Amino acid sequence: MEQPSPPETAAACHEDLLEAIAIRGDRAAFAELFGHFAPRLKSYLLRLGADAATAEEVVQESMLTVWRKAASFDRRQAGAGTWIFTITRNKRIDRLRRERRPEYDPNDPALIPNRPEDADQTVWSTQIEARMRVAIDNLPPEQSDLIRRAYFEELSHREIAERSGLPLGTVKSRIRLAMQRLRERIDGLD
Repeated sequence: MEQPSPPETAAACHEDLLEAIAIRGDRAAFAELFGHFAPRLKSYLLRLGADAATAEEVVQESMLTVWRKAASFDRRQAGAGTWIFTITRNKRIDRLRRERRPEYDPNDPALIPNRPEDADQTVWSTQIEARMRVAIDNLPPEQSDLIRRAYFEELSHREIAERSGLPLGTVKSRIRLAMQRLRERIDGLD
């Protein structure tokens, strides 16, 4: 019966296997490393919440990276197990990022710019805006202030009342009166 090897010996063995993969492209060494680490990596990923299929895929990607990058392993910086588990953790993070970042869809309506306004529509809008500014400026100051707060600052009537210290009913009646005066002035300009 084979005696379990002490952790230091197992770690050195894994480091030697990585070295054999890096130097000679040793498939037998890789098979041994894979046989040891693949089940451990899979259970690690399952504990982190991956489903079985995803865990298998990440293990495959990780071990493929181990095969390709074995030459970059440096036993002075980390043990073989630490290095391999770090690769797996990073592969899992990369996969999660890809899943959370939706693919770019060039036909998404939100990404299609609005058609530019026609020139006559732009001129008309500018004229109406100028009329509105003049009409608002000609209102009594307490009404123009309330109109600006309600429509330009987009405050509710209650927020205007709280900030101005006026009763809510007063705010509502002044805004209603101001809107009535604005309608009369704008209609009179046509």
